[in-house]
Amino acid sequence: MKKLVKIKDVIIGDGLPKICVSMVGKTTPELIEEAEFLKQLDIDVIEWRVDLFKDVTNISKVKKTLQAIRAVLLEKPIIFTFRTAKEGGQKLVTADFYVELNKIIAQSKLVEVIDVELLSDEKDVLDLVNIAHNNGIFVIISNHDFEKTPEKEEIISRLCKAQELGGDIPKIAVMPTCAEDVITLLDATRIMNEKYANGPIISISMAGKGIISRLSGELFGSALTFGAAKKSSAPGQISVVELRKIIQLLHNNM
Repeated sequence: MKKLVKIKDVIIGDGLPKICVSMVGKTTPELIEEAEFLKQLDIDVIEWRVDLFKDVTNISKVKKTLQAIRAVLLEKPIIFTFRTAKEGGQKLVTADFYVELNKIIAQSKLVEVIDVELLSDEKDVLDLVNIAHNNGIFVIISNHDFEKTPEKEEIISRLCKAQELGGDIPKIAVMPTCAEDVITLLDATRIMNEKYANGPIISISMAGKGIISRLSGELFGSALTFGAAKKSSAPGQISVVELRKIIQLLHNNM
């Protein structure tokens, strides 16, 4: 039986795909305003894309801002994500800084999940997984390709590797160039979910061509989907209101 990931009152891997929205504010006041807005929406999880924060290199300031966000979002699970420049993020930092930032946030226990990139040094990935788990924090191990969709076997291989490294939720997001690429991602998700996954996974085909992957997770096996509130954090995200309606409609007719 596959494990479920329970963060606060949200169970990832059971029932409908859970909906996540990313916070993209650049300053502390913007983020507080964003948090106040998001807590009123029908969403399950909130991600802080901290690489968009203008003071992200000041870890003390990051932690203080996170404390302020947490005070607003008492009931909502939070994913802490620093997306590196090589995987579509907004900031170029050293590997040492990346590890230190995630380590301090995991130890603070102010979030429920941290996102660790698969292509980081393997020792760093394992260290962060251990630190997170020792502090009761779950780990998404993620991989992003903004240029192409790899072959089906490669997508499955990356998801399996994320799982082997201790990721509680392996995640992959790829860029389609045609309908066949979207089908490749969906079938790789199905195979991973049916044959190899021991818990929930996340898979995304980005941009307009890949929107179907954000809606059909219950059928193919992706347990969490990302929607947009005011600003999207990745190409292809749709309104959370529309997203909720569509995944519920699909669920009702499955």
